[in-house]
Amino acid sequence: MAANDGEEDATVSLVDVLEEDEELENEASAVLGGSDSEKCSYPEGYVKRQALYACNTCTPKGGEPAGICLACSYKCHEGHDLFELYTKRNFRCDCGNDKFGEMECKLFADKENVNTGNKYSHNFFGLYCTCDRPYPDPEDEVPDEMIQCIVCEDWFHGRHLGCVVPDCVELQEMICQSCMNKTPFLWNYAAHIEVPSITKVSPCKGEEDVKVEVENDEEEKIKNENPKSPADVKVQVNGTSACKRKHQEETEGSSEEGSCSGCRLREMKASGRSQTLQGAVFWPSAWRTKLCTCADCKILYADAGVSFLMDEMDTVLAYENKGKSTEQAEQAGGAEGRDPLMSALNNLNRVQQLEIIHEYNDMKTELKDYLQRFAAEGKVVTPEDIRHFFEQQQSRKRRRANAGQYYCS
Repeated sequence: MAANDGEEDATVSLVDVLEEDEELENEASAVLGGSDSEKCSYPEGYVKRQALYACNTCTPKGGEPAGICLACSYKCHEGHDLFELYTKRNFRCDCGNDKFGEMECKLFADKENVNTGNKYSHNFFGLYCTCDRPYPDPEDEVPDEMIQCIVCEDWFHGRHLGCVVPDCVELQEMICQSCMNKTPFLWNYAAHIEVPSITKVSPCKGEEDVKVEVENDEEEKIKNENPKSPADVKVQVNGTSACKRKHQEETEGSSEEGSCSGCRLREMKASGRSQTLQGAVFWPSAWRTKLCTCADCKILYADAGVSFLMDEMDTVLAYENKGKSTEQAEQAGGAEGRDPLMSALNNLNRVQQLEIIHEYNDMKTELKDYLQRFAAEGKVVTPEDIRHFFEQQQSRKRRRANAGQYYCS
């Protein structure tokens, strides 16, 4: 932010514009590229992971929660008030079932009345975190980033996690305190492989700090110490981390506690290492490979509903990499035909195509030259500068049009 004559004007450097545009494009390709934008995902059953939306127009708060796939958000709910849910696992598209009344899915109408295997949360009504606030929250003025728990898949504000958020958070997975308490054996793993140098803090007024040793009985359930935040605690979305998400699928070397052929969990308990049972836990890259996969532990995971932790392809990172690979394959295979400009050109005759291409190239060159002056002088580009450029373009276009008019006497 920069002050100008007592008023604050939003300004941004050219480098910031280009970097942000590229980052947003990459994120969109990663998230949406792994889902089909043309076909309803319902026939695929409970999809391992897909981009999801909730329609506030068709299923508002007070009714039953419902989720729709990417294709249905385009074809069946165009113009509706939608909540973007990012991605969720093991979900089957609800579009057009009994939760939508008389409305039918335009892409796949033959659906069961309800998808009993789906799991829902307040996210489907546009609410997130323990503070139960919308995203983004127009009433909040506190910059914060949103981080998704890999178990419940709810989104939490960094300041409400009960711990200090580590650097390069994009490179790690997070499990919220509530989910840790529902799967207490994970506290044993946290004592050995949690991301180091995290100081626990209390995120909400009235929350008690609790420090005890990890119990040896993994079946013991620990009372959740994380109440909802006060109503006056509100949120603004995603701050920008200094680190970029990158591929971290390489398997780390075998840890000391995972080198034996017996049950790793049992060995961890026997070590006597303690862990503070408070706050969210951030896990390092490839931490899932350190989970014990003996028969007893597999039953333990299944009973706790977290068998997916043994599947490295369950991760959001794996899904995003799939989306990027799909995008790159389409580009390599001549996907330029799907570009909006190319689609429009295909509907014009040869003369019109050449005129549009000529005008487009001229505008692109002029815009590049215009912005390069700002970059060379180290100046920022404001919205007024961009409007001025296109006003000049319109003025030149009108002058050319007038110069081309001839009258007969």
